[in-house]
Amino acid sequence: MAVAPLDKVRQVVAYGVTEIPPQKILMGLPNYGYDWLLPFEKGVTRATSIGNQYAVEIAAKNRASIRFDETAQSPYFEYWDLLGRKHVVWFEDVRSMQAKFQLMDEYSLLGGGYWNLMRPFNQNWGLLAARYEIRKNVS
Repeated sequence: MAVAPLDKVRQVVAYGVTEIPPQKILMGLPNYGYDWLLPFEKGVTRATSIGNQYAVEIAAKNRASIRFDETAQSPYFEYWDLLGRKHVVWFEDVRSMQAKFQLMDEYSLLGGGYWNLMRPFNQNWGLLAARYEIRKNVS
C-alpha cells in the first residue's frame, strides 16, 4: 500500500486532535517511496526504500504507467525486473503532498515534519514554498 495513505493519515489526525490541541501537532510527511517485490508475503517480503525522483526514473526506465490511487491519494506503478519478477512501487508526488498539506490546514495543525530529507524532491520544495511562509527557527 501507499507509504502514508491519506485515508489512514486522516484517521490518525482526527483521533489525535481529540487528545492533543491541533496547534501542538506536527504531522509526519514522507519523502520516500517503497519498491516491493511481488507477491507480498507478510513477514517475509521486504521493500526497498527509494527516493521519489528515483521512483519516477524507475517508471520511465521500465516504461511503466504511473497511476494514482484516489483513496490513498498516492501514486504507484508496477514493473517487471530483468529476472522476470513483478514489482509495485508506491511513492509521493506533488499531488500526494498537496493532499497532505490540505489535511494539515483542514485540522489547523502546527505544521509538518519530513521523515527523510536526504533524497531529492524538488517539486515538493516548490509546492511547499508556494503554499507556506517558511521560517527558520534559530535558537
